[in-house]
Amino acid sequence: MATIALGRHPTAVARPTTDRTLLHAFLARDRLYAAYAICDLEEREFARTRWGAAYEGDELIAVGLEYTGPTPQPLFVMGRADGIGAVLRDVIRPRAAYIAAQAGMLPAIESYYRVDPGPQMVRMWVDRARFRPYPATVQRLLPVEIGELNKLYQLGFGSWLPSSAIADGVYYGLRVNGRLVAAAGTHVVSPRARLAVVGNVLTHVDHRGRGFATAVTGAVTGELLRTCDQVVLNVRADNPPAINAYRRLGYAEHTRFEERLIHRLGSPWPDLTAPLRRLFTRKETHGR
Repeated sequence: MATIALGRHPTAVARPTTDRTLLHAFLARDRLYAAYAICDLEEREFARTRWGAAYEGDELIAVGLEYTGPTPQPLFVMGRADGIGAVLRDVIRPRAAYIAAQAGMLPAIESYYRVDPGPQMVRMWVDRARFRPYPATVQRLLPVEIGELNKLYQLGFGSWLPSSAIADGVYYGLRVNGRLVAAAGTHVVSPRARLAVVGNVLTHVDHRGRGFATAVTGAVTGELLRTCDQVVLNVRADNPPAINAYRRLGYAEHTRFEERLIHRLGSPWPDLTAPLRRLFTRKETHGR
């Protein structure tokens, strides 16, 4: 979606909203870019979100989504730059957040936030017509295997997942000599929108370069495409091997965007979140 330079439309007015029909209609203008946000309109996720909507007169021109929880949390914006600025000025005002935004939106964000450096991200997508399965021996993971999964993720992500992540999503793993060495799963799924986001893809450092990540990602994708029309994922633009691995499964690039840690101007959070910045630079399809 094209953006317009901040300040050319001083009449933008922002206010909170919980109107999911309105939000879905706006987000559907770029369904693949807005995939996370569309999935967050599902009942279970919607209760964990805050939304702002910006208007010029009666026309909805921008939306912002903050996933609630301990700061920093994910923040997504879409629409006209002046509307995004109004949302960040008046409605959604976290001290720090991980923002997903297209490059043309950064000037509006920088009016209210210091934006840390970060890698450009690629949003990739696939549907049933494009998907090419990857033959490999993988297994669907069960909630009782969450300990093994977290042990693997601790090596690369430094994070922790509850067993409900497996119960409510789709996770596949690959084992070597009985040991879990690669896994992939889901971030969010929208049965209503028939859309899903793949994430949490990791292979143990001792087993990389063997196609294991492609295998588990392919298994998760194939399972999701049984009920979804499109599946998306994120990958760093500076990781050609991963991009090519996903292309082998039929994924194609949809858009490039910025995924950055931001700090409200005047906030002390830049110093407090320094360790998180180091972790954030390692994230691929792990983060929301």
